[in-house]
Amino acid sequence: MRRKLLIAGAAAVALAAGGVGIARAVGEGDEKVTGPAADRAGAAAVDIVGGGRVTGVEREDDDGAAWEVEVVKSDGSKVEVELDAALRKVATETEDDGDSGAD
Repeated sequence: MRRKLLIAGAAAVALAAGGVGIARAVGEGDEKVTGPAADRAGAAAVDIVGGGRVTGVEREDDDGAAWEVEVVKSDGSKVEVELDAALRKVATETEDDGDSGAD
């Protein structure tokens, strides 16, 4: 009987911990990703902005976007590209980091 109670208690703790993990993942929204799908999204974003280097890829879940890719162009400017699930451009935004590049 005691063994059954211990097993049931451990199962309850595991389920609660899993539920917290799921709530945390869902609550955080976007998630950074790597791998072949992220590589394809990055390549599409680089093509859209006309060249550069991918510095981050995230899954996106609002405004019709499935991906958000940050690209640093050769001039140092940063561009965020939002792509739909078919890797078509939804939106682009050039980030202003306040650095004019002049020293």
